[in-house]
Amino acid sequence: MQRLRTTVARLRPITATQTVKSQSQARPMAVGGALRTFEPLRSYTTSVSAEPFLNGTSSNYVEEMYYAWLENPRSVHKSWDIFFRNANAGVSPGSAYQSPPPLGGAALELANAQAMVEAQPNMEKLVEDHLAVQSLVRAYQVRGHHIAKLDPLDIGVIDFDESPVMLGLKKVGEKWFYGLDESDLDKVFRLPTTTFIGGSESVLPLREIISRLEMAYCQSIGVEFMFINDLEQCQWIRQKFERPGVMQFTLEEKRTLLTRMVRSTKFEEFLQRKWSSEKRFGLEGCESLIPALKTIIDKSSMNGVESIIMGMPHRGRLNVLANVIHKELDQIFCQFDSNLEAADEGSGDVKYHLGMWHRRINRVTDRNITLSLMANPSHLEAVDPVVQGKTKAEQFYCGDTEGKRVCTHTNAHRFFSLCVCIYISVCVFQVMSILLHGDAAFAGQGVVYETFHLSDLPSYTTHGTVHVVVNNQVGFTTDPRVARSSSYPTDVAKVVNAPIFHVNADDPEAVMYVCNVAAEWRATFHKDVVVDLVCYRRNGHNEMDEPLFTQPLMYKQIKKQKGVLQKYSEKLLAEGAVSRQDYEEEIAKYDKICEEAHARSKDEKILHIKHWLDSPWPGFFNVDGQPKSMTSRSTGLPEEELVHIGYIASSVPVEDFTIHRGLSRILKGRATMVGQRVCDWALGEYMAFGSLLKEGTHIRLSGQDVERGTFSHRHHVLHDQKIDRRICIPMNHISPNQAPYTVCNSSLSEYGVLGFELGFAMASPNALVLWEAQFGDFHNTAQCIIDQFICPGQAKWVRQNGIVLLLPHGMEGMGPEHSSARPERFLQMCNEDPDTYPIFSAEEFAVRQLYDCNWIIVNCSTPANYFHVLRRQILQAFRKPLIVITPKSLLRHPEAKSSFDDMLPGTHFQRLIPDSGPVCENPEAVKRIVFCTGKVYYELTRERNNRGNDDTVAIARIEQLSPFPFDQVKVETDRYPNADLVWCQEEHKNQGYYDYVKPRLRTTVDRTRPVWYAGRGPAAAPATGNKAAHLVELQRFLDTAFNLDAFTEQS
Repeated sequence: MQRLRTTVARLRPITATQTVKSQSQARPMAVGGALRTFEPLRSYTTSVSAEPFLNGTSSNYVEEMYYAWLENPRSVHKSWDIFFRNANAGVSPGSAYQSPPPLGGAALELANAQAMVEAQPNMEKLVEDHLAVQSLVRAYQVRGHHIAKLDPLDIGVIDFDESPVMLGLKKVGEKWFYGLDESDLDKVFRLPTTTFIGGSESVLPLREIISRLEMAYCQSIGVEFMFINDLEQCQWIRQKFERPGVMQFTLEEKRTLLTRMVRSTKFEEFLQRKWSSEKRFGLEGCESLIPALKTIIDKSSMNGVESIIMGMPHRGRLNVLANVIHKELDQIFCQFDSNLEAADEGSGDVKYHLGMWHRRINRVTDRNITLSLMANPSHLEAVDPVVQGKTKAEQFYCGDTEGKRVCTHTNAHRFFSLCVCIYISVCVFQVMSILLHGDAAFAGQGVVYETFHLSDLPSYTTHGTVHVVVNNQVGFTTDPRVARSSSYPTDVAKVVNAPIFHVNADDPEAVMYVCNVAAEWRATFHKDVVVDLVCYRRNGHNEMDEPLFTQPLMYKQIKKQKGVLQKYSEKLLAEGAVSRQDYEEEIAKYDKICEEAHARSKDEKILHIKHWLDSPWPGFFNVDGQPKSMTSRSTGLPEEELVHIGYIASSVPVEDFTIHRGLSRILKGRATMVGQRVCDWALGEYMAFGSLLKEGTHIRLSGQDVERGTFSHRHHVLHDQKIDRRICIPMNHISPNQAPYTVCNSSLSEYGVLGFELGFAMASPNALVLWEAQFGDFHNTAQCIIDQFICPGQAKWVRQNGIVLLLPHGMEGMGPEHSSARPERFLQMCNEDPDTYPIFSAEEFAVRQLYDCNWIIVNCSTPANYFHVLRRQILQAFRKPLIVITPKSLLRHPEAKSSFDDMLPGTHFQRLIPDSGPVCENPEAVKRIVFCTGKVYYELTRERNNRGNDDTVAIARIEQLSPFPFDQVKVETDRYPNADLVWCQEEHKNQGYYDYVKPRLRTTVDRTRPVWYAGRGPAAAPATGNKAAHLVELQRFLDTAFNLDAFTEQS
């Protein structure tokens, strides 16, 4: 900038415009009566010759004094202070100057007093004006996005409120808002420290201040960040958007951006040309999403990221797979062939739900990058916590505890058997997640809020996620004005202080800049950030939909709208950044690539679902994808190992650690049990966890109150009673070389947390990941994860998962809400045929059933069996979800204990526990065999003892309900040929297990004997809320179970 000739020109209200001489001129614009941008005036009211003492070196000296005064008025002589105050307030230089007062006491005081009296009104005005400028700057930072040019359609679907946005110079009635008017436009103001619009300058005229604020906050980018309560973060964002000239791109960057826009646009056009009548949920109207994602990936790769896990809805998925993940085009195109048969087991899924895992070189950074796009259902946003869980797992296994590159070879070696970087040659890498959203779903789906609330929790944080919202400004057919209460669909992100960058998706360069800033934010602060791509949907909800039915005016505007590629190419052609020949050659090049891939796709005869796997487990299966072994290994342990783990469970392995007196009694009780060679439920779980940890298997237990346990039985985390937040986890003291144990209380969320744990379990097969519901029926708020991911996941996406669900269950007279884990719902979704007896060899029967099922459901009645099923989950050569119906009262039931003998080498999980009592002595005399599962067994045995039916009624416990143990049930039914068959349960008849078990029992006996029911009658609620009624119901079905004539009339 040209140096000023006089300081007076800086100070006078109308003569300061020379400070912007080198700035580009801006045309005047009025919006809603407000002057918003201004053209600088090049005029001076006082000539240099009129002030002869202000020239040459004197001028330089005055400038230095002036800058010193701006920094601190007390740093200059009082005469200069008075001069600068008067001159800056508009007084002429001659009047502003005051001779230094005489060096006399009374005279000095009089002169100072007179000067202060004269300067007082001007000082007040000066302070008011500077405060007004500060308020103006803040107004743009807070509300500039309200009038930014964000909507490519310019139809304004966002309705902030009825009051006007007070930006720029604007009148309210007869007064100017902020106290500034047009006469102040060329007055120079000291810029506050909360803005960076000055660049290297610390003072600017008001005209230029407004112009630069408009450029920063009211163009194609709208920034929401002033709600963030961290000054450093706010200042960082201000610098990124306020500094002059921040959005400058090189010629190479512009050409790369154009190439990406060509591929994004022409991919959709190719699909529309070849398969015009097929649903594909194309990206038309938001083609800039592809360069947006690639920009985020490029910048993240520069910052050291080597693995990115992504989740997205169906719109634009095929384009992302093709142009971001780099899925082979012929494999995408062959998905449109309805005649191809699947080569893999399972049902498969539609093409716009499929995922992909791919490792490639990032061409911008020349570094390796692993990209994983998670498969997901149509349930929008359901994949969000799943992506976060998998991201957390990969960070954990590679020692990336802060979202930074901290994995070491030592760390990787320690967890080699379970680390996801087992298949990557370099162990040092960083993992991050990108989540794509639709505008309506982002605002409407509660799991978005749940996922955000996990973002900064110690055991759930992924250290920053970049969220990209494809803001169609419509949800299917629903107008946003009736779809959300907030102004923006992104307001939910404010709950975690995530900055929100709104950007017009028809301005690719603005999109590119915003995405660069978003990636830098994540790398700098390790916190979430949101990019809101304000776009439109050129077609309806899908290509077959007619949007004019419900959005006639919007779609009339869309039909007139130029495509973003056309707009941007015209811009670059006009700039001379690219020639028309180069542009057309780029289009022809990509069209040729698509045509050649289409030709290759016609050669495909079989559809390989495994080619779309999003979470591979290299080395876990054989080359053909089959298990390495189909044998059933023993899950027992040597007694010395049980004893060692038992004593760890009953001790405090940290010195000077004070525990609660009640907990001391519990630990003492555990030690007593170890000495007696028995274990209760909590100790059996401890034995299973401790042994797996010692064998190198990481265990993660998550859920509400799991550290202590809902029923105060677990106590895996000990709290020092004297020192706040000092804890001890004895499980991490089993062995020096053990795997780590993670136990973490979750937020009060089921949907989000269960999805998170499911994702965590996807990352590695060599980890036991468990989610425990506070009460079993609470899983119903996570039903989407269960129904859409856990139950059919392998069938749809050829993706195994070994997650364990612990669901407390039992009719205890405590009312309808905390009684039932709704086992009937899980059993109904089993893929087993109830009318067909499986044909397997006796040696492989159990393991083959497990391999073929979609999930395993057990209701264990002994701690030993619970111990075995947990260990089997890891020791078997494949992975299936495990649903454990866990007890409540059995946790402390005196009979619900197991001997160490049931847990020694050679022992296994018992799918069915037969009766080993007096009935075995004379099986032909047994009149009835009662099959049951879970806690009701103990009530049945107590009643049988009271009635003296020990030799006439046999009781068999079916511990594994799915897959159903046909072979072992057949052994029991054949053992008692004269006994009638009864299924007994404590649940109501239309709930529980009866409808599942009955047809399978009938199939087992080849339908030669009926299966009778003993239990509660049908009901709408799971249980009564009246304790007396509960006991009456219990006694009634126990009477039925042991009354040998109860079914005589029905037979």
